[in-house]
Amino acid sequence: MSEQTTVHLIVTRQDGPDTAPYKEEFHIPYRKNMNIISAFMEIQRNPVNSNGDKVAPIQWESNCLEEVCGACSMVINGKPRQACTALIDKLTQPIRVEPMQTFPVMRDLVIDRGRMFDALKRVKAWIPIDGSYDLGPAPRQAEIDRQWRYELSKCMTCGVCLQACPNVNSDSNFIGPFAVGQVQLFNSHPTGKMNKDERMDALLDDGGLQECGNSQNCVQACPKGIPLTTAIAATNREATKHMFKKWLTF
Repeated sequence: MSEQTTVHLIVTRQDGPDTAPYKEEFHIPYRKNMNIISAFMEIQRNPVNSNGDKVAPIQWESNCLEEVCGACSMVINGKPRQACTALIDKLTQPIRVEPMQTFPVMRDLVIDRGRMFDALKRVKAWIPIDGSYDLGPAPRQAEIDRQWRYELSKCMTCGVCLQACPNVNSDSNFIGPFAVGQVQLFNSHPTGKMNKDERMDALLDDGGLQECGNSQNCVQACPKGIPLTTAIAATNREATKHMFKKWLTF
């Protein structure tokens, strides 16, 4: 790949939310250590396609450029991932880049991830402490519990797990693996536990845990290596206990 002088990109573009997608090809000069973002920036400097036609620059989102913000999620050579860590030298050409179809496409590779933030609100993915009080020392936490929560806290709401999950489609309103992981994160926190029942009720509602088909695509696709299937299994056990508890107190 280092002997290449050009990079061949085939980008699926879309002029607006209600317009049809189309493919456009670009050949750009190769540089060592390029990633997909730097390739797009090269096109932005000189937006000319492979036919020699001057076109509108490609629209995409990015922020941190170090796989932390989750903004640059897209499908690259058929795999949902972060564009900032997709190195040109490690990709087969022509490189095919598409937006994630699980989400509404706004323009080109820019998507609306609003459904993910709505899901976080639905499961109360926060610890609701109002005001500042001297509550005394926090309860001691076992190191193994801290490590478990640390792994779950790596979620950057990138949407890759939803794109990879076959149960997230037009026929299902599955809340998604990431939301289950966040429920585990906050329900296992000493203070977050006080809202545990509300989060479990949300996951047992329409589009909740029962929609998971256990394909395990999410854990393979997650760019942060979050143990999502372990979180789903643990939440399923807790959901069963929660339902029995509700029946016994009904």
